[in-house]
Amino acid sequence: MDLKQYIADVKDFPEKGIIFRDISPLMADGEAYRYATNEIAKYAKDKGVEMIVGPEARGFIVGCPVAYELGIGFAPARKKGKLPRETVEVSYGLEYGSDVLQIHKDAIKPGQKVMVCDDLLATGGTIAATIQLIEKLGGIVVGTAFLIELTDLNGRAQIEGYDIFTLMDY
Repeated sequence: MDLKQYIADVKDFPEKGIIFRDISPLMADGEAYRYATNEIAKYAKDKGVEMIVGPEARGFIVGCPVAYELGIGFAPARKKGKLPRETVEVSYGLEYGSDVLQIHKDAIKPGQKVMVCDDLLATGGTIAATIQLIEKLGGIVVGTAFLIELTDLNGRAQIEGYDIFTLMDY
């Protein structure tokens, strides 16, 4: 299935010169959304994934249905202050400044095989921070999966050494 037909290109969003790849049309089409979910789930199953982690917020949209399809758990990686129980955190750089991601301290069991899911791989900073959180808890990142990879931004360099699965690239 050609999933690119379900991605809307929004010029100059969120700022001038940026082309935002909007996955809303893909999510709105049940067949396309199911296909994308199933393709990522096949990849995860082949890796023996036991837990999915998705960074806020579109990682929830991609990761939750994959976890459901596989009958495994999902753990959110969220911005600082959004999780109610004890957390671990990682600070990471953004193009303009920095941010902090957190995950519940009991979200991942030591030795658990984990896959990170998100809508797209751009610069890789958020995904690298998510991987650090998982590894702080003793999890083993066996793969990463994305609907889209923005190849010009070279996010792969940030997560070099980790297996990467993408459905589309731009």
